[in-house]
Amino acid sequence: MSRFEGQLGIIGGGVMAEAILSRLISKEVCLPSQILVSDISANRLEHLESEYQVQSTRDNVAVASTSRALLLAIKPQVFGPVAVQLRSVIPAQCLVLSILAGVTLDSLESAFEGCSVLRAMPNTPAIVGAGMTAIATGNHVADTHLDLAYQLLGAVGEVVTVPESLMDAVTGLSGSGPAFVALILEALIDGGVSVGLPRSTAAQLALQTLLGTATLLRDTGLHPAQLKDQVTSPGGTTIAGVAALEQAGLRSALIQAVQAAYHRSFELGQVE
Repeated sequence: MSRFEGQLGIIGGGVMAEAILSRLISKEVCLPSQILVSDISANRLEHLESEYQVQSTRDNVAVASTSRALLLAIKPQVFGPVAVQLRSVIPAQCLVLSILAGVTLDSLESAFEGCSVLRAMPNTPAIVGAGMTAIATGNHVADTHLDLAYQLLGAVGEVVTVPESLMDAVTGLSGSGPAFVALILEALIDGGVSVGLPRSTAAQLALQTLLGTATLLRDTGLHPAQLKDQVTSPGGTTIAGVAALEQAGLRSALIQAVQAAYHRSFELGQVE
C-alpha cells in the first residue's frame, strides 16, 4: 500500500477514528507525525498520543487548516457548530471525508461549499482491519480524491463505491450486519453446548467454522448455494440441519433483519 503524502486531520477521536488511524500507522500508509487529531476529551487525546504517537489538539481549526485530507468522525448532533468553525479554513484542495451517520452529501457540500466531499460508512470489523466501507462521492470529487479515499479507508478493510441513495441499504447490511453475525455465532455455540460440547470448545469450533467458511467463499468465488450443495450429502446430517433451519425461517428472518435496519436508517436520516 502506497504512502500518504501530506497531513491527515481527524476531528473526533472515538473508536472508529482510532481504528482508522491505528491501521494507517501499522500498515505504514501514514507516519504518526502526519496525523493530527482533535477531540473535546483531553483524556481521549492523551490516550491517542500515548498509544500511537500522533499529534493532538483541542483546536478543530488548527486541524482543518493544515490538512490534505480531513476525516470527520464527530457525533452527527454536533455537525452544525463544528461546520461553522471549519467552513472558511479548509484548504481548497483538501478532501473532506465524513463518517457521520445520517449527514447527507447535500448537507456536507452546503457546509463546505466548493470542497471535495465524500461520505463513508465503515463497520466495526474495521477495528481489526477486516472492515467493509461504502463511500458515496460528492459533486466536486475527482478521480484523485477517490483514489485518496480508497488509500485511506483501504487500510481498515475493503472499500466499495455506491450511490448515496444506497447508503441506508449499506447500513442495513454491512453496518448492522456484524450484530446479526454475532447472534448467529452465539446460537451456534449454544447449539454445540446443547449437544454436550464444553462451551470453550463449542466457541472455538463455531468461530473457526464461520471464519473458514467466509474465507473459502471469498477466496474461491463460490456462490454460497454451491458450497451448501457440496456439503449436503443425500440423507446426511447437514441436510437434516438445513431442513430444520428452513422450517425455522432462518433465511426469511435474516432478510427481514436487513430490511428493518434499512428502514430504521432511513427514518433516522429523515430526522437528521
